[in-house]
Parts: sequence; structure tokens; C-alpha cells
Amino acid sequence: MSELKINGKIKLIGEKQTFDSGFEKVEFVITTKDKYPQDVKFEIVKDAMENFLKYNKVGQDVEVSFNIRGNEWKGKYYVSLSAWKVFAGKKEEPKAQVEEVDDELPF
Repeated sequence: MSELKINGKIKLIGEKQTFDSGFEKVEFVITTKDKYPQDVKFEIVKDAMENFLKYNKVGQDVEVSFNIRGNEWKGKYYVSLSAWKVFAGKKEEPKAQVEEVDDELPF
């Protein structure tokens, strides 16, 4: 599967979850900057989780590299987006208003 990436602003960072098996994860949500913004939930685990918590805050622009994970349990199918790298994103500069100039000369 090819590498998947998405850009957006961190909307929510959940609490670290620890399971009986010792597995730990954090879920977070980013809001895309598309024409119709979407809230997309990811999970992040292991060393990537510690770095994510250390360097990221709500409101920060990020680029998320992720994999799609799917599984079946008791006849139901589940999909999760598993982030493995989160970089500070580039802030989009507001687009300058361009004034139209009439190039036609009056003579």
C-alpha cells in the first residue's frame, strides 16, 4: 500500500489509553482545510505516541502520515487510521487580494 498523508489542524488530543495487555495508544482528531472541512480521527501508538504527545498541541497545523488498518470481530468489520508520523505542517498564508488593473490605454 502506498504512503497516505493528510494535512489539517489538530482539533482534539485524547487521553493516553492503556490496556490490560500493556498496549498503549492515543487518539487525536484533525480538521482538514478542504472546501468542506472534515474531522478525521487517528490513533497513534508506541514511540510515535510519546513523540506526538511531547511535540503537538491542539490548534497546531500538522501533516499526518498514516496506514489504514482493518479487522473483523464477531461478524463486524472495523477500520482505523493508524498514524505513524506527525510533522508540523506549513501554515497557509492568507491569499492576497489582487486588484485588477485595466491595461487599456485611453488613446
